Amino acid sequence: MEPTHSKTIGYVLWIFGFTGSHRFYFGKPISGAIWFFTAGLLGVGWIIDLFLIPGMERKAELRYKTGPIDYSVAWILQTFAGYLGIHRMYMGKWFTGILYLLTGGLFVAGWVYDFCTLNTQISERNAAEKPRQTSEHLLEG
Repeated sequence: MEPTHSKTIGYVLWIFGFTGSHRFYFGKPISGAIWFFTAGLLGVGWIIDLFLIPGMERKAELRYKTGPIDYSVAWILQTFAGYLGIHRMYMGKWFTGILYLLTGGLFVAGWVYDFCTLNTQISERNAAEKPRQTSEHLLEG
């Protein structure tokens, strides 16, 4: 099984974990939002997550599809420059990427939406790319 999420990136995002970014990255938007609004459950949940990240990574590996769009790259772009739409351009969503660039991530609301749905968006794009890669591979052989 090819990896989708990186434990290393999870720990890098954990440094900013009081914002919930590592939880969003591993596909836990509800607890990510709770961490965001409570500063990582007042820091207690944030510290506990230091030990939970390996399990979160394993569950994410099972849940999401691999493909040409790298989850870690998209999440780094989303976390640190999402309001500019660069993560959307990276995924090939040029129209909404440029729209985010011109509107500050659709006035921040789109950026917040992407925190909750980015893993699913990537997984769907990767799943859509798989059949084309397979058929091209069959034609080559």
